[in-house]
Amino acid sequence: MDFTFTEEQQAAAEAAKGVFAGVAPDAVPSPALTPGAVADACDHALWTKLADADLLSLLLDARYGGAGLDAIALCLVLRESARVLARVPLLESSAAAAAVQAFGGEEAKSALLARAGRGELVLTVAAHGRTGHDPAELAVTARQDGEAWLLDGAQTAVPWAYDADVTVVPAHTGTGRTVLALVPRGQEGVVLAEQFSTSGERLGELRLESARLAARYVIDADGAWEWLRDLLATGTCALALGLGERVLRMTGEYTSKREQFGFPIATFQAVAVQAADRYIDLRAMEATLWQAAWRIASGAPGALPAAGDVAVAKIWAAEGVRRVVQTAQHLHGGFGADVDYPLHRYHAWAKHLELSLGPAAAHEEALGDLLAAHPLA
Repeated sequence: MDFTFTEEQQAAAEAAKGVFAGVAPDAVPSPALTPGAVADACDHALWTKLADADLLSLLLDARYGGAGLDAIALCLVLRESARVLARVPLLESSAAAAAVQAFGGEEAKSALLARAGRGELVLTVAAHGRTGHDPAELAVTARQDGEAWLLDGAQTAVPWAYDADVTVVPAHTGTGRTVLALVPRGQEGVVLAEQFSTSGERLGELRLESARLAARYVIDADGAWEWLRDLLATGTCALALGLGERVLRMTGEYTSKREQFGFPIATFQAVAVQAADRYIDLRAMEATLWQAAWRIASGAPGALPAAGDVAVAKIWAAEGVRRVVQTAQHLHGGFGADVDYPLHRYHAWAKHLELSLGPAAAHEEALGDLLAAHPLA
């Protein structure tokens, strides 16, 4: 196998490094000291820079002003964004736009994609269900009423809900199918209730009461939600990897300078072993991430459906990012909890990512079901 990234993918990563180079992880109030949201909106200045660098249109075709790249390129950019805790809906907006491009009708594509690629329109996805534990597609019902669709239900913890111009909402029909509703801001019958993440970011509970949408803004293609869900999960794994890599680097820098008994604590065997274990976690997170991203990008067949590779990546990411930040806190001692030092922010973001990915045991169960349905030869 060739694990080398293409020139175009590497160029996207380099462009991202340039854009994120000036981002300060502690540019907003600490979530440890803020009872509500750390800010009312995303980082609009950074969002504009991403648009100017053509990083919001990576997955879009040239006809919409995009670069026509794939999930691997997006994950490379997301990895860089997580290293600086970039407060932008890059994953959600990019994934939603890609789903509209792959499965939506021409009217929806014309109305949304070019503007989303230029950063003029922000998209997000309601992917956590009613409670955060049940499948998102079961939280909202969709039924046809003449030439329109009526939506009822609620989705919790919608990221960047108050920044988004359009929210993609999975919903189930009476026939057991899942559709994707493109719900615009201010839609009649839609109410947002404020929620907050562990990282201090503002989330929204989306409530729909007989919200009526024109058929052109409902995607009913088979497999659309499953594809979007896998892309979101893989992108979240990329965020976990980037965050974990930055935290381990911070830990290495600190333990190389912090001395006890006249020696840097990095030279102590107990410290070195813990850091080495976390390095192994990160390499496993990286390998499984690129496998999942490659399956989504290429559509290549495998012994299991792509969902199996995504499940493996989620198992490693959810467990790995938690272990990395916990070890970092331990090796930093009390300094890691100091609100004047950014490590506590990375810990809060890591917890949010872990909760977004869900427990590893659930992914192991899903993987077991796939193995039972697709026995390996």
